[in-house]
Amino acid sequence: MPIPKIPLTLRQLRYLVAIEETGHFRLAAESCGISQPSLSVQIKALEEALSLTLIERGRGPVKLTLAGREVVARARDILDATQAIVDLSATLQTGLAGTLRLGTSTTLGPYLMPHIVGDLHRSHPDLRLYVREAAPHDLARQISEGGHDLILTQLPIPGASLVTERLFREPLVVAISADHPLAQRSQIEPQDLSGETILSLSPNYALHDQISALCVETGATLSREYEGTSLDALRQMVAMGMGTTFLPALYVRSEILGRAQDVAVRPFKGKRFSRSIGLVWRSTSGASTAHRQLADVIRSYARQLPELIIEG
Repeated sequence: MPIPKIPLTLRQLRYLVAIEETGHFRLAAESCGISQPSLSVQIKALEEALSLTLIERGRGPVKLTLAGREVVARARDILDATQAIVDLSATLQTGLAGTLRLGTSTTLGPYLMPHIVGDLHRSHPDLRLYVREAAPHDLARQISEGGHDLILTQLPIPGASLVTERLFREPLVVAISADHPLAQRSQIEPQDLSGETILSLSPNYALHDQISALCVETGATLSREYEGTSLDALRQMVAMGMGTTFLPALYVRSEILGRAQDVAVRPFKGKRFSRSIGLVWRSTSGASTAHRQLADVIRSYARQLPELIIEG
């Protein structure tokens, strides 16, 4: 297909649509805010660019040729799409819109995001949020490589080119089998863990390092025979009396409280044992305004949960 020697413009397409709508050159020119001779020149230039006759010249109301009607039909779609881009640009500059690719930890996203997406869709209907789960170490690599627009995960995430927005601190509670002697306590003291076998997730999860350090501090033994691949797996091992573990508060709220009878959860006394949760994105993304609005939405939900400590 030959490329037109004279490029057509959106302005010319807009003028042609105006002629079709008004049926008159003068009225079309007035609606477009230009003179009638200028409009005529632009329509002639459009016909030359397309090598088509778009308008029947003669007396009476202006009539479009067959080619003119076909071009107008497509011009409307182009102009509507162009306006949509302009509208989207304005929305993206001031709020959440478009498509966001959110990576999240498997120990966090499933127990937090389901409570947020409904309100998020109602308050930001132009936003499409694609959520993918991965281990924190994988998330750190993927955000740097551009695999996600932002990630929701346990902090810290290293990277000089990354922006971190802290959201809240999430307590970790002790999980023990329902028939364990410690289940009779209202809270667990550090010395209570001395000699206990502690189950943990694999080193791919930030929780592993926290739990490992606590074992050294309390005299507990970190199990090397079994490293869980999910919080559900840890809970099942605890229920069978294979050891004790620490579970995040959001998981406990979602999967244990009022449901599980084979596992008891107790707060850990002494220093508050918790993990810091935040949103992370590349400093070069150009979307910090939208990302911080998403952070505000998440904090708004987190404020409703008394066990969480709001940050930021």
